[in-house]
Amino acid sequence: MFKYALRRLLLFIPMLLGITLVTFIFIHLAPGNFLDTLKLNPQVSPETIAVYEQKFHLDQPWYVQYFFWLKNILTGNFGYSFAYKAPVAEILYSRAGNTLLLSAAALILTWLMALPAGIFCARYSKHFFGRLVSLITQAGVAVPSFLWAFILLYLAALTGWFPLGGMHASSLEEMSAGMRLWDLMRHIAIPSLVIALPGACALTRLLRANMLEQMNNPYVTAAHARGIPHDRIIYHHVLKNALNPMITIFGYQFSDLLSGAALVEIICAWPGLGMVTLDAVRSQDVYLVMGTVLIGALLLMAGNLLADILLAANDPRIRYQKAG
Repeated sequence: MFKYALRRLLLFIPMLLGITLVTFIFIHLAPGNFLDTLKLNPQVSPETIAVYEQKFHLDQPWYVQYFFWLKNILTGNFGYSFAYKAPVAEILYSRAGNTLLLSAAALILTWLMALPAGIFCARYSKHFFGRLVSLITQAGVAVPSFLWAFILLYLAALTGWFPLGGMHASSLEEMSAGMRLWDLMRHIAIPSLVIALPGACALTRLLRANMLEQMNNPYVTAAHARGIPHDRIIYHHVLKNALNPMITIFGYQFSDLLSGAALVEIICAWPGLGMVTLDAVRSQDVYLVMGTVLIGALLLMAGNLLADILLAANDPRIRYQKAG
């Protein structure tokens, strides 16, 4: 497993090169760049624009710009954001942590809801409440995340139980450490639940289908014939075999949560990468776009590697060996 993980980590390098190269090409296929907007501003002199073009090699072909971007990345220099007038590393450092916190909370909440709901629906698939939960999850999959955001924000406005946006209260400096944690939990509740609900509903239905399929296998009948308790069969055998497809999906959820968090961050005013990424794409802020794409690609590949390791840990039949 260690050798397999090491090979996968080495494969990250060509994959990152391919992803960033394609992204860089598509950005430059769009007409113009961020400096075209500055040229329309009479307060910005042509000399200033020329300095920007020479400093960041914007007056050279795209492949030369990409080479210098790669060279700077190796030294920890992610470039300069023209829109925010700050180094990209500073923007990512101040915003990426908030997005990762929100995504991690949503991921944990997704599985905390999906696992018990899926097991319940499978165990009581022929009962009224099992069918009711299955029907609710089917409706939950059909509702988009932005609509969940509007619904929950409306309920929060009616009840006053949760804040309507932001990450902290205005009186944060006056709070104790425990109150700050409680304030963060209240602010993160709605955006994390909005992101988690569609995924939890989809995972619940998938787990239900996987467990029902496993329950019809001969090994379940043989286990009952041997007198093994029903709960042990469900949790030790059926659930364990039904989790393999779920673990695979878990790996892809890393990048999906990051992209799904962007829209929710904008609606819920969460200070993450969502609005920053949108502004960067709209203004063709090339280095800021590349920084956010790099984070998303790393999360996707790390999630897939983690899913493969968890698959091998969950199922002893899976072993990763070198071909031949």
